[in-house]
Amino acid sequence: MVELIIGTYGLICWLVFKKFRLIAVNAYTVCTAIMIGIAMLGVLGILLLKYQPASSDGRLYTVTTPIVPQVSGQVIAVPVAANVPLREGDVLFQIDPAPYEYEVNRLEAKLASANTSLSQLEKRLTAAQAATAQAKADVAASESAYDRQAQQQRDQAAAGVEQISSQLSLARKDYVRYKELVEKGTIPRQKFEQVAEQVERLEAQLRQSQSALAQAEEAITGGGASLQAARERLRQAEAQEEEIRVELESQSGGVNPDVQQVVAELGLARWRLEETTVRAPADGYVTQLALRPGQMTSTLPLAPVMVFVHGEQPTLVATFPQNVIVDLKPGLEAEVAFKAYPGRIYKATVSHLLPTTAEGQFTTSGQLRTQTAASAPGRIPVVFEYGAEIADLNLPGGAQATAAIYTEHVHVLAIIRKIILRIKSWENYLFLP
Repeated sequence: MVELIIGTYGLICWLVFKKFRLIAVNAYTVCTAIMIGIAMLGVLGILLLKYQPASSDGRLYTVTTPIVPQVSGQVIAVPVAANVPLREGDVLFQIDPAPYEYEVNRLEAKLASANTSLSQLEKRLTAAQAATAQAKADVAASESAYDRQAQQQRDQAAAGVEQISSQLSLARKDYVRYKELVEKGTIPRQKFEQVAEQVERLEAQLRQSQSALAQAEEAITGGGASLQAARERLRQAEAQEEEIRVELESQSGGVNPDVQQVVAELGLARWRLEETTVRAPADGYVTQLALRPGQMTSTLPLAPVMVFVHGEQPTLVATFPQNVIVDLKPGLEAEVAFKAYPGRIYKATVSHLLPTTAEGQFTTSGQLRTQTAASAPGRIPVVFEYGAEIADLNLPGGAQATAAIYTEHVHVLAIIRKIILRIKSWENYLFLP
């Protein structure tokens, strides 16, 4: 395009100076024409690069997933073929499941044994609960039988205390009255002594009755020998039941610890067994397939066994210098020329600018940061949206393209940029290194 502009300007100068002789040819006019041409060419180039930028490093990018198996082992089957479309969940390859099946069988047997022990423990607890219930019933029966006898004895003792207390009260009144009469000489002293002896006798009887009442009440509280034996049997049954319950219910999350551990190990073993069949993570295809039956796989993430290409539409990205990105924004018109299709131009639209670059990345490490090297390019990636016209080309990931963006500033220069882009597309017919 530069050559075309220079040729056009040269043609104009030839017409002016040579053909029509509108301006005299001398050193001054020739130098002036040359300076004007250089200035026009420089201004035009600056405006073109600034407001109608283009990039020759556009490229289609596809998302890939390195396939690393979750378990190691020998590959026994690879049913997929390279570059053949797959659906999510299709089998990519199969690892020998025998070692993992053996582990699952071992843990299932261990779990069955643990469940048997747990079942026996539950039966022991049921028996202990029944023994405790029987002991409680025996205690209740002993207490009922003993309470009737002890209650009768206590009632008799209480009645005797009440009767003697009434007699003692009357005797004490007689004692006071007779004492006054003796002091006055109204009655003989012998009569007074008889009353005093009666008071002492009644007081002794009251103490005996009160002691009998206390013993009866204590017997009701403590119980007899048979009742004590029944209570002792109940304590033993409750202690045995609690011991079995603690052994059974010493658990975590509602499961006996031994059973829980075996269940967890069995779950992990079953997951590993399932992971011996590696499946497609999404719709897509496997490319550059080199895995074969008999090869060994490992779980190291640095050693993927195949690369899975997602069946998503490739992303078109081109990088631009930082002095033009201020005028770039989503929605701007763009055109793309692919090397794979010389002489053809395709429409696209600016989607967005990537918010950061490798030069702007700041990661954690054990070293201090240094300034960015002066030679670092620092170009900003721009992502483009495109339609079915480009999608139907089925270009492979990595297909190279030249992309031009047309801004609203000095839009008249977009014509020049379009001409340059088309010339660039025609140049793709030349298979130059």
